[in-house]
Amino acid sequence: MGHRVRVLAGLWALAEVAVFVLVVSWIGVGATVLAALATTVLGWTLMARQLKDLAAPLRSRARGGPLQRGRTIGDGGLVAVGGALMVLPGFLGDVVGLLCLLPPTRPLVRAAVGRGLAVRLGLVAAGPVRVRSTRVPGAASARPPVRVIEGEVAEGEVVEGAVVDAGPRAWPSGA
Repeated sequence: MGHRVRVLAGLWALAEVAVFVLVVSWIGVGATVLAALATTVLGWTLMARQLKDLAAPLRSRARGGPLQRGRTIGDGGLVAVGGALMVLPGFLGDVVGLLCLLPPTRPLVRAAVGRGLAVRLGLVAAGPVRVRSTRVPGAASARPPVRVIEGEVAEGEVVEGAVVDAGPRAWPSGA
């Protein structure tokens, strides 16, 4: 798992550098630096405002009101992650951070993260599961043989492998 995280972080940093170079070639160095600074200030501002808005339900709960604990805590985490991504330099992180910070897009991110966690924890299937089956010679003989008794039908109730209350003529003679 640690190896995957390092690889993904390296690929993310490489993509951030590539996007930064593309923006520099498009609008110039000075405008790119100003845009990066502007997104940092925007990130601080949005994070402060959203955290203040998320603190209102917590204050309501302190006064005895209801609290949607999972949603409030999850939104607080998304706001913190979104703010950190907006404050760090890089335009890809700014886009993902903006999705985490804005209230209209936060449920989409929450659903995607929740689905990813549920799949990772094994709570839901990851997708279509294809099973390939092959017959192994001799595998059918590994099961115990089923004994078939011919004759009259025995009526009764089976409880833990034993016939209970079968009546006087439960089994044919010779069985």
